[in-house]
Amino acid sequence: MKKLMVTGGAGFLGYHICKKLSKEFDKIIITDIDFFNKKEYAKNIEYFKLDVRDKKGMEKLIKLQKPDFIIHGAAALPLAQKKTIFQVNLEGIKNILDLSLKNKIKRVVFISSTAVYGIPQKYPICEEDPMVGVGPYGKTKIISEKLCEKYRKKGLCITSIRPKTFIGTNRLGVFQILYDWVETGVKIPIIGNGKNRYQLLEVEDLVDAIYLALIKPKDKVNDIFNVGGEKFKTVYEDVSELCKFANSGARVMRTPAFLIIFALRFFEMLNLSPLYKWVYGTAQKDSFVSIDKIKKQLGWEPRYSNAQALIRSYKWYIDNKPTLAKEEGITHRVPWAQGVLGLFKKIL
Repeated sequence: MKKLMVTGGAGFLGYHICKKLSKEFDKIIITDIDFFNKKEYAKNIEYFKLDVRDKKGMEKLIKLQKPDFIIHGAAALPLAQKKTIFQVNLEGIKNILDLSLKNKIKRVVFISSTAVYGIPQKYPICEEDPMVGVGPYGKTKIISEKLCEKYRKKGLCITSIRPKTFIGTNRLGVFQILYDWVETGVKIPIIGNGKNRYQLLEVEDLVDAIYLALIKPKDKVNDIFNVGGEKFKTVYEDVSELCKFANSGARVMRTPAFLIIFALRFFEMLNLSPLYKWVYGTAQKDSFVSIDKIKKQLGWEPRYSNAQALIRSYKWYIDNKPTLAKEEGITHRVPWAQGVLGLFKKIL
């Protein structure tokens, strides 16, 4: 029996991993502390409410279930408290790597982030470029990747995936704010003139990359890979395509980058805005990574453009809006409180 364990399996990415890979594995074991809707998952998926920081609990479960592979996606996101981010992200990866080596797990796929690159000046960004993380989240991903490298040297096969911002069905969070504004038909402010190119990633394309890391030869996957969309235009063009599809009257509005970034930084300090430094610090700049390595080494090919990914996600949001969670939070599967942004929406 071929088994897969997914930490963070109740989250946005975890949901899509399970949706696709339930047909490829006899059993998938999910660990998470978030709400788990059993109806959304296949029958061969079993959920365990377990904190990845609980090493004894994780060890007991791994010994009992004996998974062949582990996808480690559990993480505290950037909106969480600094202490929580460091605890969850660092204790989590340490436990997974240590227990995987100890229990002879065949492969580990670690979901890292392009946040490890910080806000670079050179594009496209390659895997060998310097890691200068922004904020606690980016810093923990850098430390985690360095730990992965140590365990590779100990003989553990680890694929580190660095995805660009990924969207798709079931994605809410910061993108729910965008979709809400587009549906309402107000002006959609973008930071700067919108002439910069900002690469996104459709979650189904990301899951395809993760699956390849589980099935391709070990000497090919025991490495680090950027993952991002291949077809993307300027921010102005891509968001305009979304507005055109919505046909709600929404239209893109350019703004002075310096003033907006200053204001967002101020609102973030006062906890009045859900937009954090990684979001507003890169939104007006080019931001794209090279995907040549994963295409050549694993044969991965992305299917969706930025505009297609945005439209697919927006369409799902509109179709499912009546049944979406009303409770706000800080994960990608629930709406984020708009804070002061909600006030600006009323005057645009």
